[in-house]
Amino acid sequence: MIEYSQMMNPAVLEIPPSGIRRFFDIANEMEDVISLSIGEPDFVTPWHVRQEGIRSLEDGKTWYSPNRGFSELRVEISKCLQRHCSLTYDPDQQVLVTVGGSEAIDLCFRTLLAPGDEVLVPQPSFVCYVPLTRMAGGVPVVIETKAENKFRLTPEEIEEKITPRTKLLVLPFPNNPTGAVMRREDLEAVAKVVKKHNLLVLSDEIYSALTYGDQLHVSFASIEDMAERTIVVNGFSKAFAMTGWRLGYAVGPKEIIAQMTKLHQYGIMSAPTTAQYAAIEAMRNGDSDIQYMRSQYDMRRRLIVDGFNKMGLTCFEPEGAFYVFPCIRSTGLSSEDFCEQLIYNEHVAVVPGPAFGACGEGFVRVSYSYSIRHITEALHRIEHFLEELRA
Repeated sequence: MIEYSQMMNPAVLEIPPSGIRRFFDIANEMEDVISLSIGEPDFVTPWHVRQEGIRSLEDGKTWYSPNRGFSELRVEISKCLQRHCSLTYDPDQQVLVTVGGSEAIDLCFRTLLAPGDEVLVPQPSFVCYVPLTRMAGGVPVVIETKAENKFRLTPEEIEEKITPRTKLLVLPFPNNPTGAVMRREDLEAVAKVVKKHNLLVLSDEIYSALTYGDQLHVSFASIEDMAERTIVVNGFSKAFAMTGWRLGYAVGPKEIIAQMTKLHQYGIMSAPTTAQYAAIEAMRNGDSDIQYMRSQYDMRRRLIVDGFNKMGLTCFEPEGAFYVFPCIRSTGLSSEDFCEQLIYNEHVAVVPGPAFGACGEGFVRVSYSYSIRHITEALHRIEHFLEELRA
């Protein structure tokens, strides 16, 4: 018998499966389950965007695109970043279209990291940063953000973790799972540390369009002297409800983008052609779609935060993305036990906080990218669950 474990990459074997998918999979096998576990918009891709994808197929545009992506799309990405973030990028040399934002993150790590280089990863945060760092030969160094700081990253927390091996800082804001954002003054303070220690930054801004309140999203690359140190990752999944189209992009210094493109050439070659034609339309004429979806998410955000706080689960008010991160310590249950009992007893699926880092213990992630009807019913079931626990 072949011992397959001895023939595989140990780095892959050591990586645990994503903690997000487990409860989603359980929910799929049960009836009458309300799943608030996956970060996927419940909106359909806007019709005018879908129509462009359909038209490209009808016109027989099924060929490969250039490795970096169609020039028309790269131009529109540059215009969008200028329009919304006051960023200037050369579409010919500083923009790379990828298969989702996830590929862009992977390419960034593999391009920048040599074996033993350390990457500062704030947590709680999306599940991919630590495994992808390890797969690139880097060493993830976790920085635990705190509820009392509104889950924002502070310069002091960064300074504590910096060593001579530190090369890259991940800035995952607006944040999944907490909904935290970094305002301009927060980013300016971080920029001083980045410059002092000669660091590079991966700024994952996939939720940038979903920032609430009077202050709009501020890109880290727009902070003075940071564009030359920053690779910005973004995409179409969240802002335009285009998750299944699998399209993202990276922008940054031309020298770094050139090397990322080289890896992209060998591993992927080019992003999906149909998705790119749809994305051109989204970039050109989709701002009103974003505004509508953001207003709907904002309404759901206020509903769900109020609901959790009323039932006694303290809930930090998120300022971005479409997640809440209520504290469940008052129940006496671990995050894992809370989620298991909730799905089996009340048929509501949420995600344990530790799926996003060990410091997420005592919290659960709840997505509000679902209808008001589903959220309202889920809140009723969770309240009943808590009543039974306290009886």
